[in-house]
Amino acid sequence: MADQFDLECRNVVKTFDDFTAVNDISLAIPKGSFFSILGPSGCGKTTLLRMLAGFQAPTSGDILIKGSSVLGVPPNRRPVNMVFQHLALFPMMNVAENVAYGLKRRGIDKQTIAKKVNETLARVGLPDAGPKQVNQLSGGQKQRIAIARCLVLDPAVLLLDEPLGALDLKLREHMKVELKQLQHEIGTTFVYITHDQSEALVMSDQVAVMNAGRFEQVGAPQDLYYNPKTAFVAGFVGESNRWTGTIGSGDDNKVEVILPTGGKVLAKRDAHMPLVEGQNVEIFVRPEAIAIDGASGAENTISAKVENVLFNGAASSLQVRDVATGQEMTVALPQTGAYASVRAGDEITLGWTVENTRCFAANQSGAGA
Repeated sequence: MADQFDLECRNVVKTFDDFTAVNDISLAIPKGSFFSILGPSGCGKTTLLRMLAGFQAPTSGDILIKGSSVLGVPPNRRPVNMVFQHLALFPMMNVAENVAYGLKRRGIDKQTIAKKVNETLARVGLPDAGPKQVNQLSGGQKQRIAIARCLVLDPAVLLLDEPLGALDLKLREHMKVELKQLQHEIGTTFVYITHDQSEALVMSDQVAVMNAGRFEQVGAPQDLYYNPKTAFVAGFVGESNRWTGTIGSGDDNKVEVILPTGGKVLAKRDAHMPLVEGQNVEIFVRPEAIAIDGASGAENTISAKVENVLFNGAASSLQVRDVATGQEMTVALPQTGAYASVRAGDEITLGWTVENTRCFAANQSGAGA
């Protein structure tokens, strides 16, 4: 069944002298999926990508493409191709020549090259771009040509190293949707490296959250967002209010967390994470999980004073302070019109449930969270 996976890593380790950049990584990426590796700068994701491409060799472990080990196989002999952030298109060649470059290097005949280039440009939605010069293309078109130049070589896996990083914000938002759609249409497995959680969440079938050389959690975007398994994932994926405290009393389903400010919060007890009274913990509550005017069934309710209204359309929020404890919080501001009159200085009631209050042992968060 090994060939059901386009790419596998088995206990891959990469050390540089005393530093372990990649620490015992294992993964299996099913055929035709969009897989992202998400993590902060310096977490080891680019080192991992370079090993997949063949630019670096693992210190130990194995890398398999379509069920066969590629250890010792040079980059140009691997069925993978890489799209870099700066695209590296040749400015002295037109689009068709750029796309044909890899086929020419392989000694393919001209007729086959012309046919494959035309087919590939059509696949990326730019069928008439062949005669154009690179400097005539928009940022998004250059992106697609860089991908076409790889796809024309029929790779089993396409590796993308922060390819949207150089684009302006509006184009980046547009290209996220374009890339997801493109991958879905062509069916080639994409392995995408990014430090931008929005890119990873929007585009991917599966995301691996990487921290300090290890995978903290691998799962569907919704799973990482709603069911983080570590404090690092809870803090890195999505926005969260984050507090520290100590465990007080509790039962099988929930625990009381006593905050340094003297307030108390009821949090969900995770069956996989034994928490004992007096233990230091971190708790996370998403801004959108907090209801203004309280919520029916909300075990946590406070009175809060609005410090700032941050209006940003659908992404609007309030910065508030708990009247009793002085604790600061960010709360999503629903754009239903019901709260259009909320102003700084107003006092409001907030409520959120135990279910939406995540609790982790305090030493779990790791670097860069």
